[in-house]
Amino acid sequence: MMDLIVVGGGIGGLAAALAAARAGCRVTVLERQDAFGELGAGIQLGPNAFHALDRLGVGDAVRDRAVRIDALRLMDGTTDETIAAMPLTGAYVTRFGNPYAVVHRADLHRPLLDACRDAGVGLRVASGLVRYEQNAAHISAVLAGGERVRGHALIGADGIRSTVRGQLVGDGEPRVSGHTIYRSVVPMDTVPRELRWNAVTLWAGPKWHFVHYPIASGEFLNLAVTRDDGAREAVAGLPVPRKRVLGEFPGLGVFARRLLDLGRDWRTWVLCDRDPVGTWTEGRVALLGDAAHPMLQYAAQGACQALEDAVVLGGLLDGAGLDEVPQRLEKYAAARRERTARTQRVARQMGERLYHPAGRARPA
Repeated sequence: MMDLIVVGGGIGGLAAALAAARAGCRVTVLERQDAFGELGAGIQLGPNAFHALDRLGVGDAVRDRAVRIDALRLMDGTTDETIAAMPLTGAYVTRFGNPYAVVHRADLHRPLLDACRDAGVGLRVASGLVRYEQNAAHISAVLAGGERVRGHALIGADGIRSTVRGQLVGDGEPRVSGHTIYRSVVPMDTVPRELRWNAVTLWAGPKWHFVHYPIASGEFLNLAVTRDDGAREAVAGLPVPRKRVLGEFPGLGVFARRLLDLGRDWRTWVLCDRDPVGTWTEGRVALLGDAAHPMLQYAAQGACQALEDAVVLGGLLDGAGLDEVPQRLEKYAAARRERTARTQRVARQMGERLYHPAGRARPA
């Protein structure tokens, strides 16, 4: 039996562990934090995410807490006018075979964690990786305390600042986008009824945009507002005063301003990504999810692509001999590199050209 080590217990890592366990591997997940959990707030899931979740056996569990969205709406954030809308019911679901939905990140992470437990995946916390060592037959994850966890393959799913990627690719720190995002989640019963839209709504303005949508079975409203402010230092999840957030967006129209005013307990991030790379594997090691292809939020595909990675990986590990591991991992990388690189580029272009129009770019 193949022993697989997965570094990272986020959405991508748990999905990879579950896919591998269902393929007959004995899997251990190494999480650096003291508990398994998922930070953040809302997340959008396209039909491709639900195709992957169904393959992993957790699609129905995620749907139970997801909000099926009626439309994507692009609005002029300064005039309150509708620019474009895409219906997501009827013909959309028929065409793509699954809905477009939004969830709280925890409502995606928890079903994956429960399914891993049910599948017998070993789940270890406080197990931060320092480096990996490998030979022709085995690989060892060397932990901070000096312990070595031995296996036949290792998947680096440890995020945008991946230790595994640092050793495998060595491309330094992530690229800072220059965009600062502020996030808040508010109870839906505090939102005026006329503003409770069952849509992912994006208000675009000059060098800023504002996105909101319901999450947690409609119990909360997720708010995310972003400025193209040239920020150069990476920041992750820092509390920020409400007054500061409200003051950053003086040009908001009436409707968007009413929604922004609802936010409390704001936190801020400076968005980062990386350029696509051609090297995802080294012998018995492969990257997955944000460790392989971190992307900006603007295509709403980060988690979706990680789930796809996991399904492809699991399919290629199914029935693989221990001596075939390097070849199977390279097949996985070859199957995923082009699609994820294209999505990384699209996400970056959307942030530059669509979400923050000013001057002559605005009417276009």
